[in-house]
Amino acid sequence: MDFKPSRMAVIAKHVEAFIREFFDQNPLSQIGLVIIKDGVAQSLTELGGSPEAHIKALMVKLGCAGDSSLQNALELVHDTLHKIPSYGHREVLILYSALSTCDPGDIMETIQKCKKAKLRCSVIGLSAEMFVCKHLCQETGGSYMVALDEVSLLGHFKELLLEHAPPPPALAEFAIANLIKMGFPQRAAEGSIAICSCHREAKVGEGYICPRCKARVCELPTECRFCGLTLVSSPHLARSYHHLFPIEPFTEVSARQLELSRVASKTCFSCRESLLTPGTNKAGPCAACTKCKQYFCLDCDIYIHESLHNCPGCESRRITPAAASATMS
Repeated sequence: MDFKPSRMAVIAKHVEAFIREFFDQNPLSQIGLVIIKDGVAQSLTELGGSPEAHIKALMVKLGCAGDSSLQNALELVHDTLHKIPSYGHREVLILYSALSTCDPGDIMETIQKCKKAKLRCSVIGLSAEMFVCKHLCQETGGSYMVALDEVSLLGHFKELLLEHAPPPPALAEFAIANLIKMGFPQRAAEGSIAICSCHREAKVGEGYICPRCKARVCELPTECRFCGLTLVSSPHLARSYHHLFPIEPFTEVSARQLELSRVASKTCFSCRESLLTPGTNKAGPCAACTKCKQYFCLDCDIYIHESLHNCPGCESRRITPAAASATMS
C-alpha cells in the first residue's frame, strides 16, 4: 500500500497507457495479458488487437496472492508465441514485483527453450534486482531494468514501460518478404442484427463483415474466427508503413551554414515561418532533409518525424512532375 490506492492500481494505470501507446505505434500487432499469482500463470486475455478489450480485462480482474512462478509464466507464453510465423516478433515483457520465484522444475531449461523459440524476453523489476531475471534477458536478447525508489518510481517506471512500445528492429535472418492475405471488411449496415463471432452474442448494427465468409467481428484489426483471414483497415496499413519505414533524421544546420546557403527566402519549407531570429535578423537553429535539401524549423522537424511521417519537400518533388505531365496532356 505504499502507493494510493494501491501499488496494483497505480501499475495498472501505467499498463493501460502502455497498451494504448503500443497499438498506436504497432497498429497490426497483438497483445496478450498473463497474470502470475498463487504459483501459477493464468491467461487474462488471448492475443488480440483490441486495446479496449485488454484494458477492460485488466481493470476487472486485478488481484495478487500467493507465490510467483516465473517458470510457469514462461511456459505459458512459450506455448502461445512459438506458433507465431517467423516474420513476426515474439516479445515478452514481464513486470515483476516479487523477490523470488517458486518453480516446479528447472527454470534454466525453460529459459533455453524460450531462447530456441526466438522469444525476446524483457523484464522491468519493481523491487531488487534478481539474477534469474537478468539471466533470462541476457539469454533471450531482452533488456532488464529496475525502477528507482519510491520517490521516483512512478515516473521512471512509466518511462521504462513506454520504451518497449516502439517496434524493435527486425532480425536479418527473419526479414524475408512474405505475402500475407488480408481482407478489408465493410462496416455492418445500421440496424442489422447478427451474431458477433468474437463474443458469440447478437448485436445490432455494430462491427464489420468479413469479405470472405461474411462473419461479423467487433473491432479491427483482428483475425476472423471462422476463415482465419486477417482483417484490417487502410489506416492501419498506412500507419504500419510509416513505422516500418520511418523518415531519416534531418541534419542539424548551424546559423553559419544557413547564412552561407543559397536559399534566398530563409523560411521554413513547411510552415513558411522565417528561420531568422526576430529582432536580430540573424539565422537561428534549423534542420535540413538529407534527400530534398529543404530547410525546416525545429518545430516542423519534430512534427514531421513524430506525427506527419512524410517530408513535405520530398513529397512536393514527387507531385510536381506528375502535375506537369497532366498539364501538358
